[in-house]
Amino acid sequence: MISIIVAIAENYAIGKKGDLLCHMPTDLKHFKDITSGKTVMMGERTFFSLPKHPLPNRRNIVLTDVAGKTFEGAEAVYSIDEMVKKVESRKTATSSLKVESEEAFVIGGGMVYRQMMPLADKLYITHIHHSWEDADTFFPEIKESEWKLLNAEHHFADEKNPYNYTFATYGRR
Repeated sequence: MISIIVAIAENYAIGKKGDLLCHMPTDLKHFKDITSGKTVMMGERTFFSLPKHPLPNRRNIVLTDVAGKTFEGAEAVYSIDEMVKKVESRKTATSSLKVESEEAFVIGGGMVYRQMMPLADKLYITHIHHSWEDADTFFPEIKESEWKLLNAEHHFADEKNPYNYTFATYGRR
């Protein structure tokens, strides 16, 4: 199963200048809880933007367009097709991590989300109830004709999380 996990603003913004829109510790914990022990797939820029790369306790697969490029602690792939095949094969050539589940997560960036959206079975979306007009990276529209809301958990801003937000899970129709 291929899932997408992302935090998006009301205007579908997900980033600016290669970084997250804001710091939401509860969302980061939510991300870690859901993806730990699983496979995460990402583009090269996302990999290098992570505070720790590779992400610990996860099988990391990195998409790059540079033939022969490698990433310490991660598996390199050179196309979306290859990324999907690698997830389906579940072979961990460069990792001794035992993957706990067949669910694999797309974690960014914008181009990888757009290419993987038609292949995804599930979406884990943190809806941040705010818009960033200066954002430069956006998530594709979540069309009601393609996705149904499975559950939603609303949270209010607090001293650590500056905006109201909702953890939502969508399944493919």
